[in-house]
Amino acid sequence: MWNTKSVWLFLLGLVCMGTAGGQAPGDSFEYASYVDPRIGSEGLGRVFVGPSCPFGMVKPSPDCTPSPNSGWLPMPERVDGFAQVHVSGTGGGPKYGNVLVTPFGDGMDRVSHIDYREYETIQLGYYDTRFKQSGIRTEITTSNRASFYRFTYPEDSLKSLAVDAGFFLGESPIPDEREAQQFVGSEIQVLSDHEVAGYTRIRGGWNNGKAYTVYFYAETDRPFVQSLTWKGNRITDAQSQYDSAEKTGALLRFAKSDKVVQLKVGISFLSSQKARFNAHSEIPHWSFEEVHNGLLAQWEKLFQKIEIDPSAPEAKKRMFYTALYHTMLMPVDRSGENPLWSDPEPYYDDFYAIWDTYRSSFPLITLIDPQRQVDIVRSLINIYKRDGYMPDSRSGNSNGRTQGGSNAEIVIADAFVKGLKGIDYELGLQAMLKDATVPPGDNEEAEGRGGLIPYLELGYIPHGIDRAGNRTIEYAYCDYAIAQVAKGLGKEDLYQQYMKQSENWKNLWRSDYEHAGAKGFIMPRDKDGNWLDSIPFGHSTRVQPKFKYTPVIFEGPWYTKWWSMFFYEASSWEYSLSIPHDVPGLIEKCGGAEAFEKRLDIFFDKGFFNVNNEPSFLTSCLYHWLGKPWRTSDRIREIIAKNYNDGPVGLPGNDDSGAMSSWLAFHMVGLYPNAGQDYYLIHTPLLASATFHLADGKDFKIVAQGLSDKNCYIQSVTLNGKDYPYSTLRHKDIIASGELVLKMGKKPGNWGKEMGLDK
Repeated sequence: MWNTKSVWLFLLGLVCMGTAGGQAPGDSFEYASYVDPRIGSEGLGRVFVGPSCPFGMVKPSPDCTPSPNSGWLPMPERVDGFAQVHVSGTGGGPKYGNVLVTPFGDGMDRVSHIDYREYETIQLGYYDTRFKQSGIRTEITTSNRASFYRFTYPEDSLKSLAVDAGFFLGESPIPDEREAQQFVGSEIQVLSDHEVAGYTRIRGGWNNGKAYTVYFYAETDRPFVQSLTWKGNRITDAQSQYDSAEKTGALLRFAKSDKVVQLKVGISFLSSQKARFNAHSEIPHWSFEEVHNGLLAQWEKLFQKIEIDPSAPEAKKRMFYTALYHTMLMPVDRSGENPLWSDPEPYYDDFYAIWDTYRSSFPLITLIDPQRQVDIVRSLINIYKRDGYMPDSRSGNSNGRTQGGSNAEIVIADAFVKGLKGIDYELGLQAMLKDATVPPGDNEEAEGRGGLIPYLELGYIPHGIDRAGNRTIEYAYCDYAIAQVAKGLGKEDLYQQYMKQSENWKNLWRSDYEHAGAKGFIMPRDKDGNWLDSIPFGHSTRVQPKFKYTPVIFEGPWYTKWWSMFFYEASSWEYSLSIPHDVPGLIEKCGGAEAFEKRLDIFFDKGFFNVNNEPSFLTSCLYHWLGKPWRTSDRIREIIAKNYNDGPVGLPGNDDSGAMSSWLAFHMVGLYPNAGQDYYLIHTPLLASATFHLADGKDFKIVAQGLSDKNCYIQSVTLNGKDYPYSTLRHKDIIASGELVLKMGKKPGNWGKEMGLDK
């Protein structure tokens, strides 16, 4: 018989986790074998370590207390169980961590009787651990919308399983605490001696979003010999618990002879019946290996799109293919799973956030899987059509938060200038213009452009409006994106208007301000046009403490709100070099080429460069505009050598849905995009060759002849056998197929003095 009190105490006090051991199935996939999900799992990376399909809706993995964003923590932290929905690489408050399943046995009669991992195996599409004291082994793989578990129990133990519909990450006892998830309700029902269904409803999280509901259907291959349910802290033999704003769950026991129990958990955002359909349609059998191999096959097909030098060191192969993997975990494909509206358009969620991913993640997806990128862009436009605004970030079917610009505009422009077909660009332009012309009112944290009215009236956002500095800069770039699409659609008046607005960043350029040997910075300005050397915190008319504002201010004194700073997650040193659409104009503002090169050197040599955040992503490439791409190469190699590796602390910052990883992948092949524009910057790769296998059987190959640690400078370049003196490459040249050959030498050559952007 069940000891309900001891089982409940067990649920409250469950602990587990460990180091590598065990053998994962499916080792025959060549490129997939290089992926190591542990890269970036520790330190600041925060990547998801469990199994996932490309852009998969379901992401099962261990949940080590309700604190970490991705659910997982390294040993010896406790594990509450294994939840089905997670994000990857994010900062801020946690999101998801829904529908927890926990295997347990006997002997759990004391809270202090806890279990830790004996080992842990983390591989592409596969997770495996065994608990030390109970001896229970848990293996996990997944399909797109259903998780698959294999629990192996010791011979002489009880075989039990808890299904917790009330668990989630980021729980806080403070009602409505910002960025904390809050419980709304849950429900559970034992349907038969093999099946349990229900839902969990949660609100909040990083985007402070509306309530979302995760429905589930769980089915085992062995029958339950006994089942109980709980609501709150009360366990009963009732077979269902309706939603009454309390946490619910089920306790299942199997026959003592059932050493191995397998579990499918279908997930849906529509209903438990749809969750059942997802489980049965995607996994109509009980073969763990078949599910795992199917998952690996999906990844292998994508990894085959970029074939790198087979003689490359194993560490570089792991870094490269893991970077591709991380880039394709999010956003999440929830087409057909949208509870807000129903139409045939693709639906993607968990843009977490476009502020992070527009620079290199979406351009990389465009090269690997252009149809996927088409679907993502169509989804963004359809969210505008149905919700009123495109997201800058979105999670749990709710827009929010806007960190700077309305950056979906840059994603649309990037697709447009690269010729992606199947997108309604006229409707896309409407969505872009909605951002640029209609203030979002009191919802500016979630969508649109906050501070839009003064931006349009003054040509900048004055201090006193949150994130005035980076919003002004980013809106100017978003305006440039609008101009490019307008021009391509033959709307000359709009093109001229938004090209003019794209120069608004200059209205916050304080030309006479000097710092650390450089002159001219983006600095705070009030609504009357006055420059501010000291800025007040807050909006109080009675008490206004002030602090001196300098270009190295990253965060204010203790009393300033982090979200309300002049710049978001960066300093003026960083943002004053972040004008990707008008680098020639930036060079002019900085005093010309010589002064600009000196400024870049100060930026890197004095430590103003911030490797772990996106505003500095393009800065190492700015030497290209000086006709010195070899200096770009030096900086990039130095940055990667110091900050990236193939270990658990292999990423220098939050991966942010693959942003850090995609930056690395591009630089390893010697190209880097300037998002929203149709070219890539060419520099010394870390790999001797990379072949892009494109649509229609076409290939584009990059070869660095003679590349070595000493031969690290490009002497000359040929494109399809013809001399190519330019340091940029058009997207159309890549998709047309061909070969780019870089001839390497020991010293900088004369190649690359021209960028070729006007050719």
